[in-house]
Amino acid sequence: FEAVHGSAPDIAGEGIANPCALLLAAADMLDHLGMADKGNKVRAAIRDTLTNDRDAVTPDLGGKGNTDSFGDAIVKRVKAA
Repeated sequence: FEAVHGSAPDIAGEGIANPCALLLAAADMLDHLGMADKGNKVRAAIRDTLTNDRDAVTPDLGGKGNTDSFGDAIVKRVKAA
């Protein structure tokens, strides 16, 4: 399971990488391992962040955030679920 775009070495260290593809691949892996409830929590956290926390998302999605802020917002939602 991996993000379809690869590891994006051309933007490494810039803090602008969008973590969604990697996290969605992880959610697919959880499904495959019989943990669909956890995979669904990851997907829901991504959707909720994209909808309700636009300042945290990366600029490629129209946000003002960076990789860390986007990831942190998703983790916060997964923990709260």
